[in-house]
Amino acid sequence: MNMTTTNITRKHRLLFICLGNICRSPAAEGVMKAKVHAANLDEQFFIDSAGIGNWHAGQLPDSRMRERGARRGYRLDSRARQIRQSDFDDFDLLLVMDHENYRTVTSKAPDEEARKKVRLLTDYLQEHQGADVVPDPYYGDLSDFDYALDLIEDACDGLLEQLLH
Repeated sequence: MNMTTTNITRKHRLLFICLGNICRSPAAEGVMKAKVHAANLDEQFFIDSAGIGNWHAGQLPDSRMRERGARRGYRLDSRARQIRQSDFDDFDLLLVMDHENYRTVTSKAPDEEARKKVRLLTDYLQEHQGADVVPDPYYGDLSDFDYALDLIEDACDGLLEQLLH
């Protein structure tokens, strides 16, 4: 009998987090899903997003972010949810958008191992290396949404490259 070995690849489990889960984190989720899909790697990834607060739970992303994302070919249609304690077990990386998100999420981590899973998305920037946060565009104008998307696209490229090498 000839036995063949199946190569079982463990999925990369990524959770993008921002304050309310209606601008930056759902955009990062949508951008990363699109980049993974374009690379034909859908089976190797599980990608989600969450917010620190529950103010927008169940809502679609902000209409301005959906519109700006659609102009770039992204479909941003996830529903907002709040981060859960189980996310620290369910995901390999919890990618936050700014230093305040980082402080809040790491303070919720159950232990040091979970805390080490929390990273700033901007750690993966390649082109915009001077930026240390993805600023919240919510109170800004459309150019703020475009800038957030510029940073998110750049960081998602860097993250994908790092995960695959």
